[in-house]
Parts: sequence; structure tokens; C-alpha cells
Amino acid sequence: MKEEHIEVEGRVMTVLPGTMFRVELDNKHLVLATICGKMRKRWVRLTIGDRVKMEMSPYDLDKARITWRLK
Repeated sequence: MKEEHIEVEGRVMTVLPGTMFRVELDNKHLVLATICGKMRKRWVRLTIGDRVKMEMSPYDLDKARITWRLK
């Protein structure tokens, strides 16, 4: 049985080396996020202030995977 991901939205606060980002969720919680493979393959650029949609594991709520850049 495959585990379900938690989908959340947030705003990029800091750009870190190695395609890592510090993202603030809507509830003011900070998580460490990386971009997913398709975004990396398509050369999607993220900057400070961008709204993003992320997937989080229910087991580790401090890390996330960015799956979409919102307007």
C-alpha cells in the first residue's frame, strides 16, 4: 500500500545551495524543500517570494518536495 502525501502551499523564503529552499507554510511553519525531478529537468527557476505547491510525508513534517510553482 502506497502512502499518501500531504499537499501544502507556501512561499519561498531562502534559496540554499544544491536546489534546496527554505519555505514558509501558510501557518508560519518553516520547512526545508527541494524541487522535484520534472521541475529540475525543465529548468524551472524559483526565487524568493514565489508561491509553491509541495508534497510532504506524514512521517517527516520538516522536509518537502516542491511540485509546482504558483502564480
